[in-house]
Amino acid sequence: MNLMCPARIVLLPGDVQEAAVAERVAQVYAGPFEAAAGARLAERLGVRLTVVPELTQRPEAELQAIADLHRGEAVVVLGLDLGLRLPAVVEHTGDGWTRVASDNEVTLASYEQAAGKFRDSIPKEPNHALVDLLAERLEPGGRVLELGSGTGKDALELENRGYVVRRTDAAQAFVEMMRADGHAADRLNAITDDFGGRYDAVYASAVFLHFDRAQLDGVLRKAARTAPLLAFATREGKGEEWSNRHLDLPRHFVLWQEEPLRDLLTATGWSVERLERTDSRIGTWLQILALRS
Repeated sequence: MNLMCPARIVLLPGDVQEAAVAERVAQVYAGPFEAAAGARLAERLGVRLTVVPELTQRPEAELQAIADLHRGEAVVVLGLDLGLRLPAVVEHTGDGWTRVASDNEVTLASYEQAAGKFRDSIPKEPNHALVDLLAERLEPGGRVLELGSGTGKDALELENRGYVVRRTDAAQAFVEMMRADGHAADRLNAITDDFGGRYDAVYASAVFLHFDRAQLDGVLRKAARTAPLLAFATREGKGEEWSNRHLDLPRHFVLWQEEPLRDLLTATGWSVERLERTDSRIGTWLQILALRS
């Protein structure tokens, strides 16, 4: 703990069932109506829950008291309305509560600014290896939810294989790009949004590498409630990195090794059916087909 640093407060909706909490959390706080959800979250995070009856009556004062108590730490507060879209991370700067952008939000902002440049600089071919893995288990006609469709090149290949694809992306610039190409596309943030409906498979090529480990935990759990099949590709390696590759703007990447990734899939309701490695000029990719346990 650094007492000179402000507290980072993760604000979550009061009816949260599961949450991707990236920070190492010191404690969970909740108002009386959010106590049950707070207890579930605190148990999952392995920390103490404190119920604050005055949280809804005196939100600013109680939040400030929590922040003063946890300088240099991160805590979760459930059900507090500061007029922000939740989830959100806030810090008190002296001029009030300021929303802090996450690594994923910085990455999304880069895609919003340079979607066209990204399209021009990446390989034009879809991820045939991942589509092949999906085709081993899913018959033509299956409904596929694609997360992070980007330029839409993989969706085209999936449709050429006979699948019905819902294109989605968290960056509006990519949604508009796909619509301009004549395709239906929805804006969907895999971290914060509901996936909406039931599908035969969830597909995500080069998307999960932008999620930190806690965020990916939440996304995988949502995927398990959405479809019995999951096909995704992420980069193999250790640690995390920032890169300006392709865009000349910062993007955050989380690298994975096989065993920790298998462990996370097991913990979130999946079993690995196939895992293949493919090489590219930026490193090795893990191509994974998983079945809902």
